[in-house]
Amino acid sequence: MQAIRSILVVMDPQHPEGLALKRAKLIAGVTQSRLHLLVSDKKGDHGAWLNDLSSSLGEEGYAVSTQQAWHDNLHQTIIAVQQAEGCGLVIKQHLPDNPLKKAILTPEDWKLLRYCPGPVLMVKTDRPWTGGTILAAVDVGNADGEHRTLHAGIISHGYDIAGLAKGTLHVITAHPTPMLSAADPTFQLKETIEARYREQCRSFQAEYDISDERLHVLEGPADVVIPQVAHQLDAAVTVIGTVARTGLSGALIGNTAEVILDALESDVLVLKPDEVIAHLEELVAQR
Repeated sequence: MQAIRSILVVMDPQHPEGLALKRAKLIAGVTQSRLHLLVSDKKGDHGAWLNDLSSSLGEEGYAVSTQQAWHDNLHQTIIAVQQAEGCGLVIKQHLPDNPLKKAILTPEDWKLLRYCPGPVLMVKTDRPWTGGTILAAVDVGNADGEHRTLHAGIISHGYDIAGLAKGTLHVITAHPTPMLSAADPTFQLKETIEARYREQCRSFQAEYDISDERLHVLEGPADVVIPQVAHQLDAAVTVIGTVARTGLSGALIGNTAEVILDALESDVLVLKPDEVIAHLEELVAQR
């Protein structure tokens, strides 16, 4: 996270209390990142409001730039600006969609998580991060190179956030239900599955000093287990990953990230592997 040089903050004039800006200031205060404030609106002129914000933030010691833009829709506008400005993090306040609307149309925030070539922090609460629990969710059952790199990034970012918030890092991984018909005997008993998953966690436990008490290996679907544990721990931030690529039906684990976004009561940081980011950058360049 220390490598982030600029942060794109999606501003909403209808919600000027600015939860996204509050989180951006906390991160920029530690990383010395530039803040790029974006209003995504094709109708009204918000220049005066952005100038006032920029001046007050400048007086507080932040490096700030501002922009009002519109490209077809909200998520494409955010992505175009993120690419043009080279922002290493996008921060946006998440407002839940109407369930009926969500059943008919894919929510803009889901599209942003799916297509943005970079980390996205969705801010859901105004609760302070300071001294809170940071929950990093990894899928250690997938041990291919792409997932291993993603796990390292998830835990590293969780560790960084715990550091800047003076909080405590916990890690969760969900494992499948035992199946007597499984070809591998390990997956026929809950105890042997859990032991296998705990063994997979040993290396990052040692690297990031995560005790067994702060490692949660639980049976069940990730989109059910992660929100349950986040609620039990009263997590301030949950860090999750997606290996979703465009064009794959259902976007694979991307769906987990999207479903979890609405189920979680904490802020949510969503990361992608480098290969997926490169693929998404190519798609943006082709537009």
